[in-house]
This record gives sequence, C-alpha cells and structure tokens, in this order.
Amino acid sequence: MHTQDRTQPKPGKPPVVNLKKPQTFFLANGLKVLVVENHKLPKVTFKLTIDNPPFAEDSKKGVDELCSNLIGNGNTKITKDDFNEEVDFLGANINFNSHGADASALSKYSGRVLQLLTYGALYPNFTQEEFDKEKAKLLEGIKSQEKSVPAIANRVVNALAFGMDHPAGEYTTIETINNVTLADVKANYSARFAPENAYLVIIGDIKYKEVKPIVEKLFGSWKRANTPKITYNSPQNVPFTQINFVDVPNAVQSEISLVNTLHLKMADKDFFPAAIATYILGGDYNSYLNMNLREEHGWTYGASTVIGAGKYVSKLKSTASIRNTATDSAVLEFIKEINRIRTEKVSEEVLKNVKAGYIGRFVMQVEKPSAIARYALNVETEELRPDFYENYIKTINAVTADAVLEAAKKYFLIDNTRIIIAGKGADVIPGLEKLNIPLFYFDKFGHPVKKPTLG
Repeated sequence: MHTQDRTQPKPGKPPVVNLKKPQTFFLANGLKVLVVENHKLPKVTFKLTIDNPPFAEDSKKGVDELCSNLIGNGNTKITKDDFNEEVDFLGANINFNSHGADASALSKYSGRVLQLLTYGALYPNFTQEEFDKEKAKLLEGIKSQEKSVPAIANRVVNALAFGMDHPAGEYTTIETINNVTLADVKANYSARFAPENAYLVIIGDIKYKEVKPIVEKLFGSWKRANTPKITYNSPQNVPFTQINFVDVPNAVQSEISLVNTLHLKMADKDFFPAAIATYILGGDYNSYLNMNLREEHGWTYGASTVIGAGKYVSKLKSTASIRNTATDSAVLEFIKEINRIRTEKVSEEVLKNVKAGYIGRFVMQVEKPSAIARYALNVETEELRPDFYENYIKTINAVTADAVLEAAKKYFLIDNTRIIIAGKGADVIPGLEKLNIPLFYFDKFGHPVKKPTLG
C-alpha cells in the first residue's frame, strides 16, 4: 500500500501573482497568435492548439487517434531521420497530435524550431507504411485490454453516461479500427487541422516585433478548411439512482463508479465552489471518500472524485476499486458521503486547508511556461475574464462553506446517478440485490443484457 503525505500546507499570507498579458495578432486565415515576452531565461515555448468541437466517428472510431499518432511521423519538407536528428541536435522538444503541436527550445534556436514545428504540423507525410504500423499498435493495445476490468469499467461508464452516439460515449473496437483507411486519416486531417479555430501561444525570451513576421511567413499559407460544426443532444441523467452491473468473471475486485453528467463552465460563478466540493469529497488523502473507504474500512487502496469543466458537457465521477466481499457495503458508503457533502456544511478548517492546497499548487504552476500558455489559451477558448488568473487566489479565498454546499447540491446529483459496477457477478450480485436499488445488467460494451447466470 503506497503511503501518501498527510501533511497539509498551513495557510499563510496569499502571494501576489503577476501574469503578463499576451500581445495578440491575427493572420488572414484565422489563426490567433498570443505572445508573452519573458526574458528571465533564454528559452522559448510554442503551443499550437486547434480548438475544434468534439465529433463522433461512428463506425470509424479511431480515425482521429490514428491521425494524432501519424502527425509528426514524417513530413514532406525533410526526411523523418533528418527531422529527428536536428531536433536532438538543437536540444529541442517537439510534439504533435491531431489538435495541435508544442515545442520548447533555447531562444537562439527559436526560429528554426518553429519552422520545424510547421514542417511536422502543416506538411505531414501520411504513408501507408507508417499507417499500418500505428494501426497494428492500436489493435495490439485493444487486445491487451480485453480482460482488463478498469478498461471495461471506463468504457461502460462513458458509453452509459453520454450515450454511444455521443463523442464522449463512443469507443474504439477492433472492428472500428479495421474500418479506418489511410484515406480516412488524410480526410480527417484536411477537414479538421485548420487555422480558423487555431491559437498559437508563444512564451519566453522572444520579442513580439521580431516573431510576428516569422509567424506570418511560416503560417500564412495554411489554408482554411471551414471545419464542419456538428451539434449533439445533451446526455440525460437517469431519472432515479440505479446500479448498472457488468459481469466480468475474472474480476478479483469490483470497479465502482458513481456518475452523473453536468455542464460546468470555467466562467461560471460556481466553478471554484464545485471544484473545491469535488476535492473535499474525493480529491486527496483526507477526502471524505478516502477516509471512509480506505482508512476506516480498508476496502480499497484509494477512492477519488473528478469533475469535468469546460465548454462541453462532462461528468462527475466518484470511483474506487473495492474488495469483492465489500462491494454492496461500499455502494452504501459512497451514497452516504455524497449525501453528506450535499447536506452538511464543510468545516471551516477543512475548507481553509483545501483552499491553501489549491493556492499552493497554483503558485507552483505559475512558474511554468506550459501553464502560462494554458492560462492564456483558457482565457480565449473558455471565454474567461482577462483577469481570471490574476484574481485566482482572491477568488478561491472568497469561496464560502455555503457556496460549496450549494455547488454540491447542484452538480452532485445523487438521485440521478448511475452506480456502474464491473465485477464478478457470482460473488457480488446477491449482496447488491439486497440493497433495494434498481439493478440493470449490461455487457462489456454497455449493451443491456439479462441477469447473468450465477454459478
């Protein structure tokens, strides 16, 4: 059993954080560029992000993942080996995916590193050979996870919470990967790797007036694609609390997840209260769930809660891997702790310590260029106030116990929650049936089935 640091940082005087505002400009193709000069160290960081809405891939689920894995695996400007050798020689770091790219380097090499980034991102060379390699890897990964209880649980959680026809609910299978061709990957790239929803954040030892013409030259010829905008119906939470059970006969413990969907935006006034409520319920060693399920009962190595926030619908998920014999008891304790945070005000001491932890982590992040890039991007893409991060500490300190209670009531919808359990039916179904919670059965892919035969 791994040990965790149980000490809490003691609240002190809140530090003052000065975040420099980016200087911005647009290219004619729609690319928005944000530059934050910081001459403390001779380094520069580039982050290109394509902020497209999520989309469903249906029978070809996996095309975007394959596209992601292939970008940067060769380009039409220089050979793959020459590219990799030069990146190594410059001591740079460059990464690509289907939603952008990022790079970091010494500032004296910044012009060439940005050029290499554009080679990989804007001029990819999608070859059949590389495609076959990446496809084989993905298929191997799926096969290796076939009997994994956590993998089955994650798949079913999303499929049931969001619906299989929703971008967040669909999943890759051997069949969907085998449906994808190299032509599909190329079409996916052409339709979606486009500048109209793109942001380039540049941070570090670089001058705005010097980098602007370089960016205009390197990215000016990137063509718009008029990426399709597709909307999806919002997932509906269940009308009553229920257990959704997946029988996995090889399971040595039960994967229990309590899930409801929500739409929490970072700009919402209850964003911080909801985040703090989540942390108190299942965010660290001292959380309600961990102290109950791990410390008091010894049923698990750890329990946790995560909440999604952003432009699109997301989920609240409380989860733990629980000993088979304790599965039914643990379900009741999960419900008890979620009800507790919805009905009882958190103590001032717990609230103070959680706030101090949040502030401490934020202050550590503020020193990192990658975090500054993320913050600058969030202000743009999440429609945050320009002073959102400057006021971060003040906003957290202003959160009250009443606000935490209200946020928990609003988002932790225990009366509309799916309790999704992947476990060994023969061992745990008899106990679950005694809980008087409606029980429904699903297969490993989230399709409804009859109750398994227990033998």
